[in-house]
Amino acid sequence: MHEVIAHRHRFRALSARVQAGAAIPTAIAHPCDDVVVAAAVEAAEEGLITPIFVGPAHKIAVAAQCAGVDMTRFRIVDAPHSHAAAEQAVALVKRGEAKLLMKGSLHTDEFMHAVCAKGGLRTGRRMSHVFLMDVPSYARLLMVTDAAIAIFPTLMEKRDIVQNAIDLAHVIGIPSPKVAVLSAIETINPALPSTVDAAALCKMAERGQITGGIVDGPLAFDNAVDAAAAREKGIASPVAGAADILVVPDLESGNMLAKQLSFLGGAEAAGIVMGAQVPIILSSRADTPRARIASCVVAVLLAQACKATDVAAVAEG
Repeated sequence: MHEVIAHRHRFRALSARVQAGAAIPTAIAHPCDDVVVAAAVEAAEEGLITPIFVGPAHKIAVAAQCAGVDMTRFRIVDAPHSHAAAEQAVALVKRGEAKLLMKGSLHTDEFMHAVCAKGGLRTGRRMSHVFLMDVPSYARLLMVTDAAIAIFPTLMEKRDIVQNAIDLAHVIGIPSPKVAVLSAIETINPALPSTVDAAALCKMAERGQITGGIVDGPLAFDNAVDAAAAREKGIASPVAGAADILVVPDLESGNMLAKQLSFLGGAEAAGIVMGAQVPIILSSRADTPRARIASCVVAVLLAQACKATDVAAVAEG
């Protein structure tokens, strides 16, 4: 199953966790690019999603023709432009016609504007993006957050960013993820606010404001992912050298880190937005078809976990 990502054994292991025969209805906002259409159709053929294409019908048809796929079996919701497509895709989710939302070929800020608008998909928690990365040189899947949505997150927003990533880790089978809060140094220095935030996040985890993971920081990147580097600096930490989650100070640093891991480190990355009413697949226009499929796998696992929780809650009630 899901042969398109078979060469990446860690993502293959995730795909094996998807329940068979449970394709999730997915609204795709403005899929007017052949790569987007091809990846969505391939995800449908893999049994992951049932795509609903929302956007200018003539542009979708051209993209499908370029991708060489037959669209007659799929639902297309005509929308005049990208802004309307994003709004209508969100409306499909609000009406319960779709259980997942996917960004197509439009800018992230335009897409997220519809998501975050009044009556959109907000919850009581700050939305944040998580890159789930299969780095060939690292011993486990590595999450990087937030590298796409929160530009300069406050301390309380970082609390949500950490909790969102921990919740995702639980769904993909990491019961007690190790969270490294990154900075440039390992000591607390008021001149470097990210170190102060890191210390506060650790205390919040101790006091139960963050749950389900082991949080430590500040840690520099090398100490978070390399045990020898941590030992060289005399850092005694259950997280150092074995991080599952890297929490970055801001969007710029996170975006650069994720792209360096992808383009120089050969990593494959899935991207997902947490903290909304449904999982949101936030792919980059530069993503490969494999990365898009991997993002669908993660989103489906999240949707299935939410459904299982709802069923359990009804049974207990």
